[in-house]
Amino acid sequence: MFKKITLLKKRHQLLYALLVFVGLIGIWRGIWSLLDRYLFPTNPLLSSLLSIVGGIAILAITHYKLS
Repeated sequence: MFKKITLLKKRHQLLYALLVFVGLIGIWRGIWSLLDRYLFPTNPLLSSLLSIVGGIAILAITHYKLS
């Protein structure tokens, strides 16, 4: 299975990029749904603000540049 994916990466770069893109969007959608359901579900403003602050904190901890 992994050998086929490696061959796909080498021979069909566009198809491989689309596959990765769909996977990332799926992860993003799942995380978004969980945050909507469990992170202050009755207060959307507080939930959004906490998500933004938490995201910035994760980026700062991992030393990811924002600019």
